[in-house]
Amino acid sequence: MTSTAVRNSDPSAEAPLVLTTDTPRTLGFFDQFTLWGNLGISLFGPVTGALVAAYTGSLVKGLLAVVVGCVLGALVLGGAAVFGSQTGAPAMVALRGIFGRRGSLAPTVLNIAQNIGWATMEIIVISQAAVAITGERWRWLFVILAGVIATTMAVKPLGSVKLLRKFMVWLVLLASVYLFIQVLGKPVQDLPQEGVFGFWPAVDLAAAGVVSFAPLAADYTRHSKSNKAAFLGSSLGYGLAAVAYFTLGVLAVATLQTDSEGVITALVTLPAGAIALFVLLVDEVDEAYANVYSTTMTAHNVIGHIDRRWISVAIGVLATTLAMFVDLGNYTQFLYLIGSVFIPLFAVAIADFFVVSKMNWDVSDTARFRWQPAVAWLIGFVTYQLVNPGTVKGWSDFWVDVQARLLDLAGTDAVPGWLGATYTSIVVSMVAAVLLGKIGARAVRV
Repeated sequence: MTSTAVRNSDPSAEAPLVLTTDTPRTLGFFDQFTLWGNLGISLFGPVTGALVAAYTGSLVKGLLAVVVGCVLGALVLGGAAVFGSQTGAPAMVALRGIFGRRGSLAPTVLNIAQNIGWATMEIIVISQAAVAITGERWRWLFVILAGVIATTMAVKPLGSVKLLRKFMVWLVLLASVYLFIQVLGKPVQDLPQEGVFGFWPAVDLAAAGVVSFAPLAADYTRHSKSNKAAFLGSSLGYGLAAVAYFTLGVLAVATLQTDSEGVITALVTLPAGAIALFVLLVDEVDEAYANVYSTTMTAHNVIGHIDRRWISVAIGVLATTLAMFVDLGNYTQFLYLIGSVFIPLFAVAIADFFVVSKMNWDVSDTARFRWQPAVAWLIGFVTYQLVNPGTVKGWSDFWVDVQARLLDLAGTDAVPGWLGATYTSIVVSMVAAVLLGKIGARAVRV
């Protein structure tokens, strides 16, 4: 068995309750384009754009870095989206095609931790943005509201996609146009030059923001009517939205003289900015919903016999509780560390799926472990850590030391400014996956 796909196009169908149920195919291009467009429109977008501006210290270079990084990330996201449309399986179940049933448990555990963390962070961001508009004393109410709405959407995922398509996308579009008009109406000023890292690290940052959704893609595109709709809907929808909102952040730094920490506040203080931000605040709930639902789909790789609705409720309650009582300020670096695991992983998966396996993965319970993709993943992960060790105490210290030793052998004292961890690890991972895959194919023939 190489696929769980069943072409059920009943428009009233909902997502299967258990893993073994037939997968309805009800989402066309526009459904997926609006879904991913809404996911790409996030309060994290202007923050990321402001960071890109700080990395480049230039308006023109910042805008170019946004475009290059988002295009690169969107291609990876679109490739990962086809896993779902071709196999009919959720993302972590689809990875059985390279790691087997048991081997896929490793990325499954990491993805559960990542998605719960990001769902919690989204609820926290929603509540904090609401506080900026209404006042601190109502934060608890916004945490609960965001958690309840996100969980309800996760219980009815396909219905939620259609709701976003019919209503929310138009309100968000109007709010976005208004914010751009306001920001562009201000005079452009020189960007600060402190802490400039360069163009390619900025590209790395922008690409990472888009690639971070690759582990979620197949959870939704398994309901796609075609591979083409899945690829174009996800890559264009999320890619264009990310370009727009990263650009908004870059422009805000240049015209409002703000930074990544103050960009949301600066947008709120624009004329009627609070109203536009409130619309985006409501739309931000779909980010939390996506992470709750994808945690559920990831868990189905282990407990596929349990009704997904109960899993979603449990995940939603957990994320809401964490958002209410836990300070996750120091947890963000751990989340980025987990993200560095998935960037090379999905680069390997894309290369293997399209080039080595010719879109023919075994995603059944009897799928076998394949060592070639696993080794390619390890090579890509090590490459990422050597270029960007991060700042996680204990973990990063080791990679900084290894990096310093290698730089000493190379006769230099710093990583070249043009070298970015995201695109470097993607290229290295893909090349390794193809070369090792050919070696494995020759061994089988012999």
